[in-house]
Amino acid sequence: MTDATPVDLRSDRPHSARMYDYFLGGKDNYNVDREAAEQVLQWWPGARRAARVNRAFMHRAIRALTQEGITQFLDVGTGIPTQPNLHEVAQQINPAARVVYVDNDPIVLSHARALLVSAPEGHTTYIHADATSPESILNSEQLTRGLDLSKPVAVSLVALLHFITDETLARRIVSTLTEALVPGSYLVMTHVSADFDPPAIGQLSRIYNEQGVPLRPRSSEEFDQLFLGYDLLEPGIVPAHRWRPDEEEPPAAWDAEASLYAAVARK
Repeated sequence: MTDATPVDLRSDRPHSARMYDYFLGGKDNYNVDREAAEQVLQWWPGARRAARVNRAFMHRAIRALTQEGITQFLDVGTGIPTQPNLHEVAQQINPAARVVYVDNDPIVLSHARALLVSAPEGHTTYIHADATSPESILNSEQLTRGLDLSKPVAVSLVALLHFITDETLARRIVSTLTEALVPGSYLVMTHVSADFDPPAIGQLSRIYNEQGVPLRPRSSEEFDQLFLGYDLLEPGIVPAHRWRPDEEEPPAAWDAEASLYAAVARK
C-alpha cells in the first residue's frame, strides 16, 4: 500500500464504520453518514452510549488478555482508527504484542497507516479483506507474517456480527477463524441485542436496513451460540459496560441505552 493507492470512499451512501465514528464524536464521516446516524439517534438516543461502552469494553478486554500473557491479536472489523487503538492498549502492557487488523471499508484503508505505528518490539499490519470470506484472511501473507498460529491468538469480533444477517454465515465466520487457532486462544465479541429495549432496537434495525446497512440484533441465547467450543470467562455474557468495569457498577439505565452484549471466551 502506497500513498498513491486509489481509494473509493463510497461517500454516496452511509457506512456503518463512519456512522460509528460519528457516534464516537469523530470527524471521519460524511453528510450521508451523519444524516443516517441522526435518524438512528431519534429512535435510539443510546447509540452514542453504545458506541462508547463498546469501545471501552474492547480496551478492558484487551488489557485483561495481555495481562494474562496473550501477545497476539487478530482484530476483524477494525473500523476507523480511534486512539487508543487495540495495539496501543496491548503494547502499553507488553511492547512485544503483535496485532493484525482486518477491515473491508475503503475509508479504514485510507487511514490504515495510523494502525501501523507499532512499538519497536512489536508488530502491526493491516489486511484489506472481508469478514464474510474468513479464508481470505487466514490465507493472507500479512497474517502469516504477523502472527504465529502455533501459539495462542485472541480474535476480536467487536461490533461486527450484528452486521451479518445470515445466521449460517455468522457462525461460519466465527468457526472458520477460530478453528485455525490453538487451544488457549481467545474470542472477544460484542453484539447489539433487542433483549433490553425491543421497540427501540426494532426501529434501529429498520433504519439501518432502509439505509442499505444490514443489521440483525441477536438475543443472549443466539449470541451464546456463537461461542460454541469456547469457555466463557467471568462474568459471562453481560451488557458490555458490566464486563469487569474499571470503576463502580454502571447505572441500570445503561443496559437499555446501550443494548449491547459482550463476552470473552477461551478455547
